[in-house]
Amino acid sequence: MAKKKTTTDFKKYIKWFWMTVLGGFSFLILLFLFASWGFLGALPTFEELENPENNLATEVISSDGKTLGKYATENRTPIKYKDLPQNIVQALVATEDERFYEHSGIDFYSTARAVLKPGSGGASTITQQLAKMLFTGRASRNIFLRIGQKVKEWVVATKLERQYTKNEILTMYLNKYDFLNQAVGIRSAARIYFGKEPKELDLEESAMLVGMLKNSSLYNPLRRAERVKQRRNVVLKQMNRSEFITLKEKDSLQQLDLGLDIHREGHSDGYATYFRSHLQKVLRKWVKENPKPNGEQYNIFRDGLKIYVTIDSRMQQYAEEAVTEHMSNLQKYFFKEQSRNRTAPFYDLDKSEINTIINRGKKNSDRYKRLKIAGKSEKEIDKIFKTKTKMSVFSWKGDKDTVMSPYDSIKYYKYFLRSGLLSIEPQSGHIKAWVGGVNNKHFKYDAVAQQKRQVGSTFKPFVYATVINQLKMSPCDEYPNTPYTIPKGKYGIPEEWTPKNSDDKYGGMLSLKDGLAGSVNTMSARLVDMVSPENVVRLAKSAGIKSEIKANPSIALGAVDLSLFEMVSAYSTFANKGLRVEPMILTRIEDKNGTVLQEFIPKTKEVLSEESAYVVLDLLKGVTQSGSGVRLRLPWEKPGYVTGYPYKFTNPIAGKTGTTQNQSDGWFMGIVPNLATGVWTGGEDRATHFAGISKGQGATMSLPTWALFMKKCYADKTLNISQEDFEKPEVLTINIDCGNEKDNDKDEKGKEKKEIIEEDTDF
Repeated sequence: MAKKKTTTDFKKYIKWFWMTVLGGFSFLILLFLFASWGFLGALPTFEELENPENNLATEVISSDGKTLGKYATENRTPIKYKDLPQNIVQALVATEDERFYEHSGIDFYSTARAVLKPGSGGASTITQQLAKMLFTGRASRNIFLRIGQKVKEWVVATKLERQYTKNEILTMYLNKYDFLNQAVGIRSAARIYFGKEPKELDLEESAMLVGMLKNSSLYNPLRRAERVKQRRNVVLKQMNRSEFITLKEKDSLQQLDLGLDIHREGHSDGYATYFRSHLQKVLRKWVKENPKPNGEQYNIFRDGLKIYVTIDSRMQQYAEEAVTEHMSNLQKYFFKEQSRNRTAPFYDLDKSEINTIINRGKKNSDRYKRLKIAGKSEKEIDKIFKTKTKMSVFSWKGDKDTVMSPYDSIKYYKYFLRSGLLSIEPQSGHIKAWVGGVNNKHFKYDAVAQQKRQVGSTFKPFVYATVINQLKMSPCDEYPNTPYTIPKGKYGIPEEWTPKNSDDKYGGMLSLKDGLAGSVNTMSARLVDMVSPENVVRLAKSAGIKSEIKANPSIALGAVDLSLFEMVSAYSTFANKGLRVEPMILTRIEDKNGTVLQEFIPKTKEVLSEESAYVVLDLLKGVTQSGSGVRLRLPWEKPGYVTGYPYKFTNPIAGKTGTTQNQSDGWFMGIVPNLATGVWTGGEDRATHFAGISKGQGATMSLPTWALFMKKCYADKTLNISQEDFEKPEVLTINIDCGNEKDNDKDEKGKEKKEIIEEDTDF
């Protein structure tokens, strides 16, 4: 009887066992069905699987194929499987999903192990992790919601496996992951943490990045380097276990430091930051005028456009290095001078005028604008600006942490001189280098395109060009160096105008060539009267200057505010045989799939004859042979001076310096046959300047930056920057051989020149 009862109980247990097993399987099947039918929440459609939504960064690519920067909601630039190094694929599989190539999206063995033996390892496959990132979002803390979410991950994972190859899934996963510090996706991570493209990553570097996949916040190399190294070594151990590397390789690689080489990709980081700010404005206009086929606008922060620009990354680097090298040196002399200035960093201002400048700086600051938006009153804002606070400020030795009031910080920044450089290839109009300031993070205002300052003597070549083009005058033509007067009423001037020479010296005869080389004001006044200010303005406008210029005789001395962009653009016309090519920054735009959306073609216009352009260049060469630009050639250096003359250029250079009233602005424009480059230097306010001409002139403030830039360009033979003379026209009817040229580096007694002090201040 007992035996029969035991048998009955056993059958009952067997029955309940199979009911539980089958019920469990049925429940799982129903759960899968419910999930696939959308009962547990919406699942991605076929189209969404084909095109998973990503925020793709728009990439700015230089003329030599380098990434200058990105515009991004998320700094993600996807790459293809072929662009991944094999070591990162091996590290990923070994660490995250050893049976990746064997399962179909769900690894039931790992799942069972995770359930039966907690702490033995994660159960999620790479495909499940991708599904979670793409479609299912962050894990819920509610156990039931978490189970439902896990089932959805399984369903999406199996769909992904049917839709994509294993290599595509690996690539999508690495492209999607956020490695922190603006490094979204493997390409950004490789560039930001190691300054490399993914294909160039060493094995230990790939291991570090794969180690971050576990939890990038926990394993952040900028904050927890030692912990990241430990995690990297775990990855190397896994690679050895999976027989991707030998034990000897593992032990050797585990001893290495992380080897970080940080290249941040924020808007104020990297090269061409001012250029990229300008380009963003251009692109915002472009997307409005060039909609997608469906009528929507492209989003430059999410649509993954490829923007091909004219900037050469090598020349851009050299330009930024040149500005930094000279300006950090020049600033030392300015600080030293201001230590003796009672109203530093200003001259010629009383206390109320200084307060006006500081208050204007306050109202232009981001801090003030934020406080106004927050509804603060002027009284509250003023109190905040007078309260000391912790802040990081710019210095030429790097950002420094300090405590000062916002008011004090405004005055602190007024001490720093600013500078800009622009370089254009005259024949194509391509802008090759654009430096809008000394530091984009701290000085946002762009000295290339936004700023307009008085140009001084750099405007005089347009007067000479007009005379040569219209009257066919020769550089050898001579006129007396005597005061020249334009009477009251002529050209609408209210008083008679008799400009003085900056050195107050007169007498003798001067040729046009000597007049421009010495920046003689009496010669410029005489010439502008010969052709009229209206004709000079007409030529300057035709050459590319778009700002308003009043047809007043004083333009002969540069009494006009123009941008560096306009000036370099106009000077390029002389180097291109009188043909203006409108400056270009874009060559083409592609969508994320590589489809060309637009290609850009330069616009051209004849401004003056080839002969006239050549004669102007010959005049400008005189500036660097015997005028204020001669220090480009002199072989000596002077201790304790802002700059010696170590450049020793021997090739033909057409150039012009410019210095405005009180040394507020220093300019240098330099041209060789295939490159026109201009540099401006000065304070943010015109009252911020050197007290004297020796340090405040264009030949001291801006010429050295040009020289350093060109030295670097010439040293890089891959750039092919010309050192030849300008091409002479086949027919040249104007006489340029004045027969009185002297040795560039010797005076009339044959001794080396010891010092050249430019005196081309115009007022």
